[in-house]
Amino acid sequence: MALSKEDREEFLAEPHIGALSVSAGVDRGPLTVPIWYQYSPGGDLWVLTGTASRKHRLIEAAGLFSLMVERTEPTTRYVSVDGAVSHIETATDAQLEEVTRRYLEGESADRYLEFARENLGENVAIYMKPQHWLSADLGSF
Repeated sequence: MALSKEDREEFLAEPHIGALSVSAGVDRGPLTVPIWYQYSPGGDLWVLTGTASRKHRLIEAAGLFSLMVERTEPTTRYVSVDGAVSHIETATDAQLEEVTRRYLEGESADRYLEFARENLGENVAIYMKPQHWLSADLGSF
């Protein structure tokens, strides 16, 4: 059963690991990778990625991307969105901290932030306004 607008936005706002997909060009399937993301109901969805990453280059070239999130407990539910990139900006340390603490807590978050700051280099924040939605709750099995 398809989710209501409110239910799908609320589900997307929960901290699920997303599967981001973007066209990888002619004669290639889409690039599909797991990713942390941030979303508040009614707003833009955003992701962080390396400034020189393949994801960044492909999303910038395509001008759009898709993101799908799912769960299997207590019911099988998913939400998939796609849309045009609304803007890309140099990521801030505050954005890195926000998205990290969305997924990790306490010392795990602190260790990841230290690792990211020392090893992952510059990031960009890529924003997308969800334009097309697919969603369902298939119940429990």
